[in-house]
Amino acid sequence: MKPATRCEQIKPFIVMDVMEKIHQMEAAGIDVVHMEIGEPDFDVPECVNRATRAALDCHATSYTHSLGDIRLREAIAQYHKDTYGTSVDPGQILVTSGTSPAMLLLFSALVNPGDEVIVSDPHYACYANFIHYVQGVPVFVQVFEDEGFVFTPEAIEARITSKTKAIFINSPSNPTGNVIPEDRMKEIVAVAEKHGLYIISDEIYHGLVYEGKEHSILEYTPHAFVLNGFSKLFAMTGLRLGYLIAPPAFVRALQVLQQNFFICANSVTQLAGVAALKEAENDTRKMKEIYNRRRLYMLQRLNDMGLEVKVPPTGAFYIFVNVKHISTDSYALAFDILEKAHIGVTPGVDFGANGEGYLRFSYANSMENLTLGMDRMASYLATVS
Repeated sequence: MKPATRCEQIKPFIVMDVMEKIHQMEAAGIDVVHMEIGEPDFDVPECVNRATRAALDCHATSYTHSLGDIRLREAIAQYHKDTYGTSVDPGQILVTSGTSPAMLLLFSALVNPGDEVIVSDPHYACYANFIHYVQGVPVFVQVFEDEGFVFTPEAIEARITSKTKAIFINSPSNPTGNVIPEDRMKEIVAVAEKHGLYIISDEIYHGLVYEGKEHSILEYTPHAFVLNGFSKLFAMTGLRLGYLIAPPAFVRALQVLQQNFFICANSVTQLAGVAALKEAENDTRKMKEIYNRRRLYMLQRLNDMGLEVKVPPTGAFYIFVNVKHISTDSYALAFDILEKAHIGVTPGVDFGANGEGYLRFSYANSMENLTLGMDRMASYLATVS
């Protein structure tokens, strides 16, 4: 007996290979600086703690509506209105146990076998796996460092076929940290409308932009799906709370899938999400200021080492560094750095073929640890130059 063949299409998440090796090294007493994982190093805002305790104290532990607690859906709709000026009906919002389940439900409702979804290369490693799982076809469009790793409408147009169903965007991006400018988003919308396509916008890193402003796709078109959640901006990774905003025609199908596969999201964390949206602005502002100081520090140190970043990232908490002058095997290089310098970084190949020759550095770590990591990196580079 073997696992189902659909499992064979799901590629390993390489960053987990790195983490598991780090855990082995740490168990052996080796100190490793974590720059591989995209997880905030902050505690959740105190208002989230209070709301979680209050929800438990008042025994708010029953199933909620399958779309999500109406209080949270209304808070999300108000947040979008306040942040982007968009009008979102709470009935278009599906609350999920993290953004990954939202993505699974989205592709299950949108993609028929053989349908194509345009995805950037590089891209967040799991996107293609979700598309493959529902028997869709990810169609990769290369994006380049000189252009800020941002789609061009011409490149998208060249890959559209009669089977294309949607264009997937992620801004700010994982792994690059780059933000799609407003004029480019409008151009992408124009391409989608020309061909009758949906846009899927992963906005999980919204709120973590240090220069300029991020824009929701819903500012420009209603023919779009928005993925977002509480893990990154609110440092609520383990609380597993996300949401999907969908066109009205898809809501019932998504609801039925949720009812069958997940029933509903966690009732307690949904109330914590209400508190996060309404009360955590000061907390997120402080976290953002700290991230930005780290970003600027990392960019300066990397540049001083000869690892120039041509288009500095302005969002999320990643820097995607071109190391082709050192090695074109990012997997081997990442593990060599781990073994010799005791720094965890993610190989660029984890994010697609066009990510080969890059390393992703996460600055979701303390300045003390980042300084130590950069010192170790400088020493490592001195041995390979």
